[in-house]
Amino acid sequence: MADLKIDSFTPEVAEKLQYYVYRLIDPRSGETFYIGKGKGNRVFMHARGDTETDSVSEKMSRIRSIQLAGFDVSHVIHRHGLSEKSAFEVEAALMDAYPGITNIMSGHGSSDFGAMHASEIIKKYSAETAKFEHKALLISVNRCALDSSLYEATCYAWRLSKNKATKAEVVLATVQGVIVGAFIAREWLEATAENFPGREPVDGRFGFIGHEASIELQQQYVGKRIPEKLRKKGAANPIRYTW
Repeated sequence: MADLKIDSFTPEVAEKLQYYVYRLIDPRSGETFYIGKGKGNRVFMHARGDTETDSVSEKMSRIRSIQLAGFDVSHVIHRHGLSEKSAFEVEAALMDAYPGITNIMSGHGSSDFGAMHASEIIKKYSAETAKFEHKALLISVNRCALDSSLYEATCYAWRLSKNKATKAEVVLATVQGVIVGAFIAREWLEATAENFPGREPVDGRFGFIGHEASIELQQQYVGKRIPEKLRKKGAANPIRYTW
């Protein structure tokens, strides 16, 4: 007898599950394309795309593609019976293990405690701590820096306050808590195809047009470690302001 299609948990099962971490899988290829955490029926809602507000995201495009091909998104509950804190840790570890996933945000703690080579760990903890003499906007580019130039990875496209971002005197790209690049943003614009030709438009996000900072600014900040007060353990937001 064929298995029944399951699209929700009963209240009794949901209570036993507590927090859980799951993978969304493309049934056409067996590829994991998203890691998530939640409780209740979050995994089913996510697999259907019911939780999405960003209709042009890579994740939503994959879900629509699977559905248009006549399939349902597959899923695996990786760990359950977790506290919320433990679920964050498991989610972040799985994100490190599946580098091709479509998650826009890194896992909680990935920016500071994610996968690193031993030399990166030594560099991170032995680097001099940055002392900010300018209003600096810090952007963690941990994952997106792998797919483009450092400038391209830093300038596009972020969910932030445009009014606050325009006050930054320098934009600093960071990887694993260390500053790796410094840029000057001449103008912040909505992340549209008109403003950024050749880039995928992203509703509700912004990017900047700019250039590399002066040699003096680069020498002042690049290679320095972000102060502990600006590195909230478990934070997933890639944006930090120093003022």
